[in-house]
Amino acid sequence: MKEGIHPKYYDVEARCACGATWQTRSTKQELHLEICSNCHPFFTGRQKLLDTEGRVERFTKKFGAQTSESRKQAAKAKAKKETATSR
Repeated sequence: MKEGIHPKYYDVEARCACGATWQTRSTKQELHLEICSNCHPFFTGRQKLLDTEGRVERFTKKFGAQTSESRKQAAKAKAKKETATSR
């Protein structure tokens, strides 16, 4: 490795806006984050769905609340219907 071309690597304490802190290494001396795995909705499961002007309600009313089971049943029914019409 060439000397003098690599940045310095520091042991730092990363701080999130939610107050969580942890030790890591970085080329920056300070790490201030807006979101982390302790407060991100994907990891916490506390996702907030904002319903603007009733759009979510309108969608579920029009298309129905779809689950993976209902999709599987619909696919089976469609396949069964197609095989019956092809005979």
